[in-house]
Amino acid sequence: MADDRGPTGPAHRKAERELRELALGYPEAVEEFPWGESAFKVRKKVFVFLSVNEGRFHVTTKLPDSAAFAVAHPFASPSGYGLGRSGWVTATFEPGERPPVDLLGEWIDESYRAIAPKTLVKQLDGAVGGTGIDAAPARRRR
Repeated sequence: MADDRGPTGPAHRKAERELRELALGYPEAVEEFPWGESAFKVRKKVFVFLSVNEGRFHVTTKLPDSAAFAVAHPFASPSGYGLGRSGWVTATFEPGERPPVDLLGEWIDESYRAIAPKTLVKQLDGAVGGTGIDAAPARRRR
């Protein structure tokens, strides 16, 4: 779309759809739209932003454990506005680029676990009888 309200190409639209579904699969996750972008929150705290700016698709997550690994990717960098100092990373994809949905899903999982109250993370892990990334909602559905 030319109006920057959503991803512009088929690869971006597909990635947005899959990542949105994953984010909303977490306990108590909701989507809000501050500043014209999708913000996924748990108990009023953001754990992922999805946005489009000038045709570029952006995914922003808090990565306290893997930020250094994440920013080694050519499409990722520390988030602006000082958020990068707190482990926030933004992945940016140009029109026509295919976002690595599985990797971004892992980042969303790490971000949710960093932001959500421990009781919700326990509930998430207990829902499948395990711990770690394999307990993520989207991973259970596959």
